[in-house]
Amino acid sequence: MKKILSLIIVLIILFGCSSNKMSKIMPVEKKMEIANDFFEKGKYNKAIPYFSEVVFERNSIYTPTAQMKLADCYFNQNKFTEARFEYEELIRLFSDYKDIGRAYFQLGICYYNESLSPHYTQEETYKAIAAFETFIEKFPFDKLKKDAIDYIQKCRYKLLMKKYYNGYAYYKLFDYSAALMYFDEIIELGNNNEPDRMSLYYAAKIYLEREDIENAKLTGQKLINRYPQTDEAEKIASELEKIK
Repeated sequence: MKKILSLIIVLIILFGCSSNKMSKIMPVEKKMEIANDFFEKGKYNKAIPYFSEVVFERNSIYTPTAQMKLADCYFNQNKFTEARFEYEELIRLFSDYKDIGRAYFQLGICYYNESLSPHYTQEETYKAIAAFETFIEKFPFDKLKKDAIDYIQKCRYKLLMKKYYNGYAYYKLFDYSAALMYFDEIIELGNNNEPDRMSLYYAAKIYLEREDIENAKLTGQKLINRYPQTDEAEKIASELEKIK
């Protein structure tokens, strides 16, 4: 039994070595054909080695396409850090590639997907915005421009939520001056969304706790006017009614 097992292992190793050697001497056109077939079937792990070998052959006419497909393989597996590296390599080495615009766009999506929730640091979110803005600047008439703008808006909303959470953290620490600094920045934008609603709510609560009646009424009334049917508006309205 041990001899049979050993023989099987040897055969596997020999077959693997043989396959690698065959792959090395295989014409680049054949490698691309095999890689594309795996790619179309969604077998990205199997496609990656073939695309990688074509990429290493820098003088091939297939190299830029293989570089793009290699990045797409990682992207389609949600391996955004690896995908971003390959898109960056395409931009660095083949700036005149026919589909280079999509590489710039994909960079932004990679950063966006790598970014953390608004509770944490937003370095990747800022990088995503920069990547999408670069894409729009370089390719202002590209069909993906609208999608890039949508992503920028999502990123900015995420940064707004981050600012709100910063304010809320200071509120919970009873550092009301620092909390108001964040809440006021959001309120001044005049948006109609969750961070604006919650910033108005906690700002009003701070003014009530400080017994700053004038600002409590001004902020509370903004909350009531903008979000009349919400729990936050009802709670502040009730508190203001007690003051009267």
